[in-house]
Amino acid sequence: MEKLNLLTELHNQAHKEAESFYTQGNKAAGTRLRKVMLDIKKLTDEVRKDVQAIKNDEK
Repeated sequence: MEKLNLLTELHNQAHKEAESFYTQGNKAAGTRLRKVMLDIKKLTDEVRKDVQAIKNDEK
């Protein structure tokens, strides 16, 4: 569950950076948004692997 909480925090950060990038044209916010999105991708892959490992252990 800790990883899901971290995903929520990353999502909130991404939303903030996206708003700054798209509405204010802040290019640095676009760079930060891309980094956060990559972090989200990596974390979601970890969660998927954890779920699959737990499912496989139950067999």
